[in-house]
Amino acid sequence: MTILNKIKWVLGILMIFVLILATNLIDRNNFLRVKDSVITIYEDRLVVNDIIFEFSQYVHEKEIAMMGKDSTFYGNRNLEINDKIQTLVRRYSETKLTKEEERIFNEFRQNLEELELQERAYVQTNMIERTSLLSKIDDVKENLFDLSKIQLSEGGRQMNISKKAVDSVDLFTRLEIYVLIFLAIIVQVIILYDPKKSSED
Repeated sequence: MTILNKIKWVLGILMIFVLILATNLIDRNNFLRVKDSVITIYEDRLVVNDIIFEFSQYVHEKEIAMMGKDSTFYGNRNLEINDKIQTLVRRYSETKLTKEEERIFNEFRQNLEELELQERAYVQTNMIERTSLLSKIDDVKENLFDLSKIQLSEGGRQMNISKKAVDSVDLFTRLEIYVLIFLAIIVQVIILYDPKKSSED
């Protein structure tokens, strides 16, 4: 095998190696995008959706106690619920929040604090004046509704990111196959082409 033939072989193999390396790097980047998107959907959307559901359950329990003028609830259970709500607030705040979500979440926290104050005032009025408390419960429920809608829209946005990344991987995989076939043909031509034979003809 002449030096020229060796160079042809090396160049042919090197072209294939560079192509495979480049497509693998692109595929790896797209894979990481899909992975991050799936993690975000789980940790920052599904888990948060569960937290919102728990918030709603506790707020609903508070509302039922207010409507039924349940004095035993305000003696013990309400303090327990408030502690659980604060734990959920901490868990929620550890997730990634969008700007709009952060704004609503801060408003929600403020409304929770005001709700506790209204509950104390409600108990002090012997459970007669409940207009302010009812209004504050409605504010908290509205915040929870808005936060829930954000989870849905953000989950959809993350799914679109995943879909685009998967489509990109699919496209590059097809291109890689076509280019590999093309390079294989070029390498065969380079290897089989003999300039001495063509000059003799």
